[in-house]
Amino acid sequence: MACMDQASRVAPADEGSADRIGPETIRAAMERIRADVRRTPLWKLPGAALGLGCAEVWLKLEQLQVSGSFKARGMFNRLRAQRSIPPAGVTIASGGNAGIAAALAARALGVRCEVFVPETTPPSKRQRLVVAGAQMTVVGGTYAEAYEACVGRQRFTGALMMHAYDQPEVVAGAGTLAMEIEAEAGVPDRVLVAVGGGGLIAGIAAWFEGCTRVESMEPQNAPTLHAALARGEPVAVEVSGIAADSLGARRIGSLPWAICRRHVAASYLIPDDLIAAAQGRLWSDLRLAVEPAAALPMAALWAGAVQPAPDEKVAVIVCGANFDPSALP
Repeated sequence: MACMDQASRVAPADEGSADRIGPETIRAAMERIRADVRRTPLWKLPGAALGLGCAEVWLKLEQLQVSGSFKARGMFNRLRAQRSIPPAGVTIASGGNAGIAAALAARALGVRCEVFVPETTPPSKRQRLVVAGAQMTVVGGTYAEAYEACVGRQRFTGALMMHAYDQPEVVAGAGTLAMEIEAEAGVPDRVLVAVGGGGLIAGIAAWFEGCTRVESMEPQNAPTLHAALARGEPVAVEVSGIAADSLGARRIGSLPWAICRRHVAASYLIPDDLIAAAQGRLWSDLRLAVEPAAALPMAALWAGAVQPAPDEKVAVIVCGANFDPSALP
């Protein structure tokens, strides 16, 4: 697919937060966090090796990232961008992954971190939060309830508010992942991304800016972006199922939505049984131990929901591995 060279792209006009996020913003984020995060491997496999009809599948192995997920990119960028951090430190609501990343970033900078998680956060992620040095509060049955409690606490303490997916620095940080893909292998024909609140897919879409097909993968039981695209605006949805701890946002973020409605080409819903099957197959066939959210793109490919052309090169974001590996078959 032809694409304008990255060096010649111009950042979008200053028309709000979403319009300020583009290649230049993402390059700046990369410079800011380069020493904090890992440049994760891009594993290029022939489609036939995975039982697929496309030319190649590029697996971006972000489960090997600091903190065990792509979230470290946005959390470090958010903190490194601050001129000063309040004495109370930082606070965040999270299903687990963003909280773990925020805690590690805060520890690296020597500041306090308070994380609010819902009851759905699994023990494996709670343990990682404790090990990362976070002060953890378990509250409510959903991410939305944990977020409400976090906002109330932040108003009381004055801590710096970190958001799991709906802040410019967080979205730009996620976009550095796409920057790495292009620098190493060029522009793929399509990119498949698991979506919860939308920060990851928004960052990827902001980097590529229409140069490739960026497509959303969501569980049937957590159709946050899918519902917004169908309605033409963000809407609240019920969230449950196998990936709710990672993709548990009930509503797409405002900033991700502003980017996704322009640059996301398609949205797919995948049932939990196919996600679980793909998670198991990634382990049995490729020895990739990943959480359910990270298996979504391969579930869509293996189930035939996404059917790339024979000559296509498909980038798959393997977004995280914060789970109990004893659950693998």
